Amino acid sequence: MALDRFAASWREAYVTSPEAAENARHDVACVFCRLVDLGVSIDSGVVWMDDDSFIILNAFPYGSGHLLALPRRHVATLTELSQGEYLSLALAQRRMISALTLAYGADGMNVGMNLGQAAGAGIPKHVHIHALPRWNGDTNFMTTIGETRVLPESLESTWTKVVAALSTLAADPSVD
Repeated sequence: MALDRFAASWREAYVTSPEAAENARHDVACVFCRLVDLGVSIDSGVVWMDDDSFIILNAFPYGSGHLLALPRRHVATLTELSQGEYLSLALAQRRMISALTLAYGADGMNVGMNLGQAAGAGIPKHVHIHALPRWNGDTNFMTTIGETRVLPESLESTWTKVVAALSTLAADPSVD
């Protein structure tokens, strides 16, 4: 059976943009570090943080609820993290998935990392984990054929839903 291939040409505009090239350089300020310095707010897109990690909205989401978990310290690889930072990041990932599950009632979740520019990381100098809620039957051809992403909610709406879910989780002693 032949493997069908679909192009995601909508990504080319970002990957080849001056913004992506700037984010790939190591001698410029990191967008994630700038945003975490603003703290938890709808303006920064940061929805949660602790001493070692934070969760933020993806400014260029693949779909509703697309979040990122990151270490607060600016590192490009997981191996640069201390054991405590790595544990904090793993717990932030779990918290992120729990919040998305509560906020969106998704049937599944895409969770992943693109480690390094060669692996497709848009911002390779600050390691991050993606989480994206998914639902049965939510795939369509708008992205590949129409070169259009359909997002049924604004980033502000996503921020409000996720922060509310995180508040509910924080009240539950079984959640770290």
